[in-house]
Amino acid sequence: MTQLHLFLIMSVLLNGALIWYAIKILKKFMFISQNISDLFLTTKAFQVFITSLFGMENYHGEPMIEELLFKIRQVNEEIDMFREIFQYTLDEELEEELNAAAEEKIEEE
Repeated sequence: MTQLHLFLIMSVLLNGALIWYAIKILKKFMFISQNISDLFLTTKAFQVFITSLFGMENYHGEPMIEELLFKIRQVNEEIDMFREIFQYTLDEELEEELNAAAEEKIEEE
């Protein structure tokens, strides 16, 4: 009978440790997810800004700004790949606004 109690106590302790570990991992997952979403939205807003700058009369056709636009699109594509994994904390409304602004600027070009 004492072996049964010993196994029961060990099982309860092991399950408690696993639950604690799972909660800790999920908190880290949510933190990473939120930060990747924020990073993506920040770079997307920067891309919209650079696109509008490129469309200005003074800077239209400037090769350095065009290269910057190309690079920021690459960065956004890389972040978007990671974001697909961590898409639990997306601000979809803000993302839609940024996408609409980016499409509007592209159409103006």
